[in-house]
Amino acid sequence: MDDRTLSGLLRQFGLSEKEVDTYLAILEQGEAKASTIADDAGVSKRYVYSTSEKLAERGFVEVNDHVVPTMIRANPPERVIGTLADRVETMRPALDERYSATTSEPDQFEVIKSRVTVIKRIQNRLAAANEEVTLSIPYEHLPEVASELESAVERGVLVLLVLSGVHRDDVDETEFEGLASTVRVWREPMPTTLTVDKQFGLVAPTEMIVRSNSDKQAITFAQEQLVPVLVGSFFGNYWPMANEVYATEPVALPKTFDDFRSAVLQATLHLRKGNSITARVTGRPVGEETDPTTVEGSVVDVRQSLLEPASNAFPVEAALVLETEDGEVTVGGSGSFVEDFEAEAVTLEFAQ
Repeated sequence: MDDRTLSGLLRQFGLSEKEVDTYLAILEQGEAKASTIADDAGVSKRYVYSTSEKLAERGFVEVNDHVVPTMIRANPPERVIGTLADRVETMRPALDERYSATTSEPDQFEVIKSRVTVIKRIQNRLAAANEEVTLSIPYEHLPEVASELESAVERGVLVLLVLSGVHRDDVDETEFEGLASTVRVWREPMPTTLTVDKQFGLVAPTEMIVRSNSDKQAITFAQEQLVPVLVGSFFGNYWPMANEVYATEPVALPKTFDDFRSAVLQATLHLRKGNSITARVTGRPVGEETDPTTVEGSVVDVRQSLLEPASNAFPVEAALVLETEDGEVTVGGSGSFVEDFEAEAVTLEFAQ
């Protein structure tokens, strides 16, 4: 190996070009005083002292300052390599953890052939959810994801849950406390579907989940253009067919929501409790590319299907109606097209 290649490899361990020259000079001398090393490396004696301290911290050399003049000795190469190997090995757990977190992000499309893998994907994605989850899953498989659902709710994630294969008379609403924001049940079988934070989607045929020997396959995808389609299917095809059996209590106010449907759900809960609330919304007028601005007003109505009875005009509609100083303003979430204002964040407060 020539000096140029060796220098390049040493630089990969965080040494600068001048530090490499200094270290190679120390290696060639074996042991020498700073002035000798400085002459060989073409650097100042002061630089040799400071660099030697850094090299000593990394295990490359030893600095003997108990003698005059100070002597700098190169550690045996096998010891240096052993030290570097130990440090790389020490990084392994952290690297493995980061690698797992990174590779758990799905490809744009993934075909899954195993029910066990489907459940694992659901568990992993629920554990990573930050804002919003829609999930339909057979009632008998709820225990397999209950822990992740509970943790998501504790983090403030909006969880909309449909449980299939069970009649409303056969469940007790208390069993769903803390597992979702609102729960519906449908006695008919239905596909298992999952969306997370409008960025991840999963669809598994009914047979794949309820039968361990099914030859059906599931698919996951991470395309922002496709996930809203699955959300729309969830609200349009499955959510209206199921019966509400549980809804969470309203949260304490004031509270700021980055997920718009969470704000709509909480506004609905408070209005139904008879609470007068106001909203301060950060966003921009629909259809306009402007800097974010703010609208404020009393929440006088909601348009939603998150809770029964629904008050929306189409399946995915979720909107707040505010009475402002300039009149009535309708507010929708990201991608709004029929409302007046597109929200990025909503703060709900009790009216003064």
